[in-house]
Amino acid sequence: MSKVFSKYLIAIGFYIGLVASATSHTYFFGVSDVSINPKTKHLEIVHQFTTHDIENAIAEKKQVHFSAEHKNYDVYIQQYFEQQFSLEKNQVKIPLIWLGFEVTSGKIIAYQESSQRNLLPQTVVKNAILIDTYPKQVNTVNFQGVNVKGEALFGSLTFDYRIKEAIITSDTSQ
Repeated sequence: MSKVFSKYLIAIGFYIGLVASATSHTYFFGVSDVSINPKTKHLEIVHQFTTHDIENAIAEKKQVHFSAEHKNYDVYIQQYFEQQFSLEKNQVKIPLIWLGFEVTSGKIIAYQESSQRNLLPQTVVKNAILIDTYPKQVNTVNFQGVNVKGEALFGSLTFDYRIKEAIITSDTSQ
């Protein structure tokens, strides 16, 4: 009987290990896209991050149990993105309008825009989304727009625990 019992314990332990490895991950990354709408010339920002990572960061920051059932879920998500991501030009913060977010396939996709007309060169990007919560977090900000001469400007910036701020310049385009 003890052999059968020990086989069950081994099988249960194996199953728990599989479940644990399937539900956690060892990589942490997020992507934000900053582009200029060709019609309005306004900046548009789209963020994509793992939902449970954002929820865990908010839970840690607010010291609450946080999930989609929380009464302030939408407000806390908005506040988190607004506090952790910003743009500046000439040392002046660019006002970003929160458009909302959706949760799809385990990802939060958040939307912001600026009603100001901005060229991308010399825009300072501050991105600390999840970086304080997850030391291995790496965020990429892809950008697409025009430079001061009206030429195409595109590229990407990378943020991690060492770098939370970068400047879009013609040199960073690819």
